[in-house]
Amino acid sequence: MAWQSGSVAVRRARTPGQHGVVSPTSLPPVPYHASALRPSWPTLPAALRAAVADRLGAPVVTARVAGAGFTRGFAAVLDTADGGRAFVKAAPAAEQPHLVDWYAREAAILDRLPADLPAPRRRWTLSAAGWFVLCTDAVDGHTPHLPWVPAELDATLAGYARVAAALADPPVELTALGLPHLADLARSDILWWEEVAAGREPAPPLPAPLRNRLPQLVELESLLPRYAAGATGLIHGDLRIDNVLIDVDGRAWFCDWTWVCSGPAWFDLAGLLLTAYASGLDADRLFATHPAAAGAPPDALDATLAALAGYYLTGAAAAPPTASPHLPSHQRWSGEQSLAWLAHRQGWR
Repeated sequence: MAWQSGSVAVRRARTPGQHGVVSPTSLPPVPYHASALRPSWPTLPAALRAAVADRLGAPVVTARVAGAGFTRGFAAVLDTADGGRAFVKAAPAAEQPHLVDWYAREAAILDRLPADLPAPRRRWTLSAAGWFVLCTDAVDGHTPHLPWVPAELDATLAGYARVAAALADPPVELTALGLPHLADLARSDILWWEEVAAGREPAPPLPAPLRNRLPQLVELESLLPRYAAGATGLIHGDLRIDNVLIDVDGRAWFCDWTWVCSGPAWFDLAGLLLTAYASGLDADRLFATHPAAAGAPPDALDATLAALAGYYLTGAAAAPPTASPHLPSHQRWSGEQSLAWLAHRQGWR
């Protein structure tokens, strides 16, 4: 690696494994299994708890709050007195209207995903006591470990191959939702190096080898909208390790489907593999040999890494106060890993 953040624990990889250990391991400062700051079940309004229990068909006896994620919305696996189990998200319309919009959007998307995808299925939604609630099937699983465990990484990459194949020709009812295009999002939300170069965004701190690379970063990120414009399939749009669950049988499930959009599957794959690169693995090979990268332009990964680096590093300085306090650290580390991987590929030293 060309550089490492001084705040990140680093250990030298010793011997190559089946996934090709090629670089030092850089663990995130964020505990992805415990990154969220959420209300507990007893603190929710009594009328809301009663409405949820009524819809579940029995009183709630245990509530295991989800640790992963970066919002402050309620999210928990609820067990009921009759032996039932469900996963419930909830947000107050007055205090967190953006979360209400996100959960409602996700509910509509979950209703229309292909039936055989490894994604929790929507059960129901309701509005009660000024809150919006989304209920899905519960997945008995855990966030993948870091550094990546080979079996968990294999399961995740295999699971995403299924997702990418299914969404390459998405159902009409799903596309009828009028989902955004990654190309448009990239033009409006991801061309951050262009904003920095124009003086419209403050320049994030950069390691010494990259301080004179702004022109190259601008050029690379500008390729993403062009490459994404030709995509006809759909992607998850927010594929990160904390949106993956490994179940008791070792299978990977993909959660949090709010940001589905039209785009190339290799964009999702690059975002997911940031943590594989940080785990010291041969992320270049993992990307190049995955079915989702078939047909990708030769510099598609570089364009994506440049865009993600700008997105994360500028976002770290402007995280909303309604988010988890871990969000800035996650964004900063993710931006650093995007830049480090890009620098490694480009030979910037």
